Amino acid sequence: MIVGLVITTACDPMEDIYNEIDKNDNTVVGDANYTLTEDDYSDLEIENGSFASEDVAKSAIPALLAEMYPVWGKNSSILVDYNLNIGAAEGVATFTDADVYSLALLDYPRGDEKAEGFLLENDAEALIVDLLTAKYDAAIEGDVKLVKYKQFTEVPVFGVATIFEGQFNGDFSGFEAVSVLGSKEWYTSSYGDTEYAKMSAYDNGINEDWLISSEIDLTEESDVVVQVDQAIKYATDLGLLSIVISKNYDGSGDPATADWDIINFTTIPVGDNWDYILSEDVALTSYEGETIHIAFKYTSTETEAATWQINNIAIKTPGVTGATVNKELYYTYTDGEWKISEGVYYLSSADYDSMGEGSGQPGKYNNFDSSMKPDNYIPTFLKMKYAFAQEGEELKVVYKYYSSGVQTRGNLYTVIDGEWVGHQSVVSTLLQFGHDGNSWVPDNTIKHKLTDADYVYLSDQLSTVAGYEDIYVNLGKYKDYDYNWTEDQIIESLNILANYINPTAEEGQKYIFTYLMYDNGIKELSMNLILENGMWILNN
Repeated sequence: MIVGLVITTACDPMEDIYNEIDKNDNTVVGDANYTLTEDDYSDLEIENGSFASEDVAKSAIPALLAEMYPVWGKNSSILVDYNLNIGAAEGVATFTDADVYSLALLDYPRGDEKAEGFLLENDAEALIVDLLTAKYDAAIEGDVKLVKYKQFTEVPVFGVATIFEGQFNGDFSGFEAVSVLGSKEWYTSSYGDTEYAKMSAYDNGINEDWLISSEIDLTEESDVVVQVDQAIKYATDLGLLSIVISKNYDGSGDPATADWDIINFTTIPVGDNWDYILSEDVALTSYEGETIHIAFKYTSTETEAATWQINNIAIKTPGVTGATVNKELYYTYTDGEWKISEGVYYLSSADYDSMGEGSGQPGKYNNFDSSMKPDNYIPTFLKMKYAFAQEGEELKVVYKYYSSGVQTRGNLYTVIDGEWVGHQSVVSTLLQFGHDGNSWVPDNTIKHKLTDADYVYLSDQLSTVAGYEDIYVNLGKYKDYDYNWTEDQIIESLNILANYINPTAEEGQKYIFTYLMYDNGIKELSMNLILENGMWILNN
């Protein structure tokens, strides 16, 4: 519709125009499609560029439309495309929020022998059920636990577990060489099949050189011992060579900042040959529960400069030596017992590593973040792991995500057209608004302009209906109604059409039907209908 303006003389011609627009307010009928922009969300004070619910969208958007379309009036409609946050996929939070049960040493079958992990011959999954049953005796249906445990990947050796070892096979094995005095320093060397750390200040005067270990954690250890394999030659004063231990060395590279105690070994080289001597085990009882550093301190004088070679040093405790891997499994309490949860997968360290271990890749720190989005990696991982997954299969994947700290997150992935696709918590969706004559309101009105085919269809349908004998032909022949049709007959005919074009319409659905009427000329008219109690009735 075109708004006509009558302009009369006034002091301010524009004032007359504005007054005329005011009198004709809400007279334009229009239809439009509109997609909300980032600025729109900001103006509406909607965080993160998406609405939390459809109700919030229905409440907020009308104000924006009133500003954008100030002169559009009754029967106008705008289809708005907006972002809706539909939240996480159903059921994912059950697993991301699950309590964690990390097995302790004594939970394992041979934990009393310090075997921290299930052995190859153990049925880990069944044993975990027993542990959960004993620990959670008041479990209720649907309870979920994430169980973290260790599994030996080889047959372990029982008796001694090595906590720390320096083997010096071509490198310092985590030790740091620190030269305090003199130009000589520790280095690595070999003779035959033996590799070792070596220090000699021969013909170099006074020297003080340290070989200091990395940090060694004894906070949860007991019955700890240390043993060293060493050779010493050209020494008459063995007191110039000492193996020391500290509880307060800060790793700064300056041994003078810490307190060091001498470890007194009795089985040591005599100092005049190249024979390696393996010491006895020396207990470190007073250092259990501490974080320590061990060092080899070499000193030479103007008259004595020994050669000292360290083949190996080991800190041990009674226990088990063998490789293990960390594993995680979800268990759900179902029908009165704990069972492995179905349809969920927890990414392991090995899984992250398979996605790349370099800088900027998940395996670097075993997590995702804003620059390493889960959906950039997980679909490919799943396609490789489940190569024969079928269309429609679903799997909840739980993973670590770094955002101001490491968080546990998850998502539902579904095979769609042969590819794993993650659930999108924010989706683009449509909402229609209509103008009711006063304001914009959420509206499901469908506008339908009758086509030639519609008129033909109605003519065929009404050809055998009593009361339409003399008028139905007009629909098919001229593709319009005429002045012989009553309003009730038009409504009845549009009922037939509405049920034909939208047979599954829900209660409350609205239509605006636009049709042609011949009455001393062709006119285009509209009729508003709404479905109530199964009938399409006038909706004025």
